[in-house]
Amino acid sequence: MAELISTSADAYLRGGSMARRPRSSRAWRFVLSGVRREADGRAGARGWGYDSDGQHSDSDSEPEFSSLSPSIPSAIPVTGESYCNCENQSEAPYCSSLHALHRVRDCRCGEEDEYFDWVWDEVNKSTATLLTCDNRKVNFHMEYSCGTAAIRGNKELAEGQHFWEIKMTSPVYGTDMMVGIGTSDVNLDKYRHTFCSLLGKDEDSWGLSYTGLLHHKGDKTNFSSRFGQGSIIGVHLDTWHGTLTFFKNRKCIGVAATKLQNKKFYPMVCSTAAKSSMKVIRSCASRTSLQYLCCFRLRQLLPDYVDTLEVLPLPPGLKQVLHNKLGWVLSMNYSTSKPSSSSSSGSDSDSSCGSDAEACQRKRCRRT
Repeated sequence: MAELISTSADAYLRGGSMARRPRSSRAWRFVLSGVRREADGRAGARGWGYDSDGQHSDSDSEPEFSSLSPSIPSAIPVTGESYCNCENQSEAPYCSSLHALHRVRDCRCGEEDEYFDWVWDEVNKSTATLLTCDNRKVNFHMEYSCGTAAIRGNKELAEGQHFWEIKMTSPVYGTDMMVGIGTSDVNLDKYRHTFCSLLGKDEDSWGLSYTGLLHHKGDKTNFSSRFGQGSIIGVHLDTWHGTLTFFKNRKCIGVAATKLQNKKFYPMVCSTAAKSSMKVIRSCASRTSLQYLCCFRLRQLLPDYVDTLEVLPLPPGLKQVLHNKLGWVLSMNYSTSKPSSSSSSGSDSDSSCGSDAEACQRKRCRRT
């Protein structure tokens, strides 16, 4: 079928007997591009003509490097990376029904929290954004996309421990959809007419792309596997130790940055994809106290339980207090397995989550 469409489209576009090209030629070129891209994808091709964020990719679009071919953005939404097994998260239609999932009732798996330390900021955001669900859900490019939209949280992440989770509530595709942090110097509306990976383009922000690339200062490194609709991306900012750690579906991916002490950050997300959305399902904060350090260590020693409190012989009252204050610490999944050859190429079981953070804590404890 693809070969038939490709042959017909080529004959239509290249026919020398046609003195005038009809207005529909651009639509034919788009169809041809989609067919070729799908065929190239099967063959492992590295290039693409349209970034399919809802608009044609022009000269403003950001080029990718051939060395990062496994992480090339795609017009086809990422599937199979959901936190749960809900039917509307496991498969995503293509082309004309790409955004049909927006009309499906949102999956609520993983959304247990009722209190949130911060939500999205109504003021500090791009013009192509719309907030819903008590400002916890941000919708990007409601009709079509002509660039990159971004938003930040309404609370500065001051000293202490900060953990939040972002759920991908729409098909994930296009030039980029990112989760990360940035300072107040990041211009969220700067690239509203440019398709790019906004978070990590400068020294004031770090961003994890859905392609698995980690961005900072304009540089890109392979960091994890892809994430898609239904994926839950967790972020732990430890301002005391100065570390930034990412999680995917509540399993640690790795430590993305260190030496972040004495800096003021905001949680941020950005997207170039038309009719895309993300939702804050958890945002917690606590002081770096002895109580926190003990809970963190307990979690490292008992990583195989969903909730460490379930196996600790503690009075019910104390369990409830710890659950309310530090339940997020006691449920984080830090990998303790030995590094494998796949870790450097984007494994989601990076042992650096536990080892780097633990070494950093021991170092800081010796200093104090």
